[in-house]
Amino acid sequence: MIEVIEVKNRKQFRAFFQFPFELYRNCEQWVPPITKEEHATFDPKKNSVFNHAMARLFLAKKNGVVVGRVAAMINWVEVQELKKTKVRFGWYDTINDIEVSKKLLRAVEGVAIAEGMTYIEGPMGFSNMDKAGILTQGFEHMNTMITWYHHPYQKEHLEQLGLVKQSEWIEFKINIYDAEDAPEKVRKFAQLIKERYKLRILDFKTTEDIEPRIDEMFDLLNQTYSKLQSFVPIQQHQIAHYKDKFLPYVHPDFIKCVVDETGKMVAFTITMPSFTKTLKKINGKMSVLGMLRLWRAQRKNNRAAFYLIGIEESYQNKGVTAIIFQEIQDMFNRRGITEVETNPELEENKAIQALWKNYEHQLHKRRRTYRKEISY
Repeated sequence: MIEVIEVKNRKQFRAFFQFPFELYRNCEQWVPPITKEEHATFDPKKNSVFNHAMARLFLAKKNGVVVGRVAAMINWVEVQELKKTKVRFGWYDTINDIEVSKKLLRAVEGVAIAEGMTYIEGPMGFSNMDKAGILTQGFEHMNTMITWYHHPYQKEHLEQLGLVKQSEWIEFKINIYDAEDAPEKVRKFAQLIKERYKLRILDFKTTEDIEPRIDEMFDLLNQTYSKLQSFVPIQQHQIAHYKDKFLPYVHPDFIKCVVDETGKMVAFTITMPSFTKTLKKINGKMSVLGMLRLWRAQRKNNRAAFYLIGIEESYQNKGVTAIIFQEIQDMFNRRGITEVETNPELEENKAIQALWKNYEHQLHKRRRTYRKEISY
């Protein structure tokens, strides 16, 4: 017998985050998250998203054993400002039993009915800064620290249960040129754009140098992605949470900012050394040894991840990205980085995909969000 219970106590809370470690125990491609960070995501005292959002967590049990989980979330900014009356669902993991998925999704639908929402969509988090999309292609590849891994049957369950495709996300592997092979035309174009708009690169030496500029980065993110279908504006009170979550992983060399002649930021990008293999070894536990391994991965690594890019609206489509890419290319060459993996990009976001045209690249993963209308 399958029963679904709502997480109400500490023991159930721990079980919610422990379940993937059991489900993917023998899966070489699954890269576990840091458990402490997962807990913080759903702790209202640590994640200020709860100032304008709600979440309910559910566990599925079969004969008393946990066999699935899901989180149901509502972002009230999305509902009230964007008029999208939806319940987001994420952290969706289940054994290969469609009845488990059916009951978990019924729990999500129950939240939608209770709150007067009209549809559910997922897998996704509270906002675009969280993980999104169920893996549909690329099961042979390891996930990154900013994506989920899923078994192929999980996508099949959603489709069999009547959910339909909402958004398609794609990911690329990019090969980085050696310094002597990098196209000279890119370097010349970057210099031309610098001179034309009187722009310069802002370099950071320490993490403390970065912090005063973080608000500007989030403002540019809101400008860059505001027209995409799934975007929800990042609220000011959320910035501290994301800063605490991601800044410890970012080496200052991997952040590149472009400023105008007044010092105002007009573009930035955040890349990170790849922590995939290190996180696999850590297995969710942030011990002293784990921190040391992450520190080493920050400084000695031949792989990196492209995380975020933001451009002021008035500078979009003016070639400013050429400046950023030239700086990133030079930094990767100095550090011996030869391969980069991109953050998931909406398939419709052609402007971002055009950034890779001057590099050898391969679309190696796809993921998708699914939608279902609620019947009252």
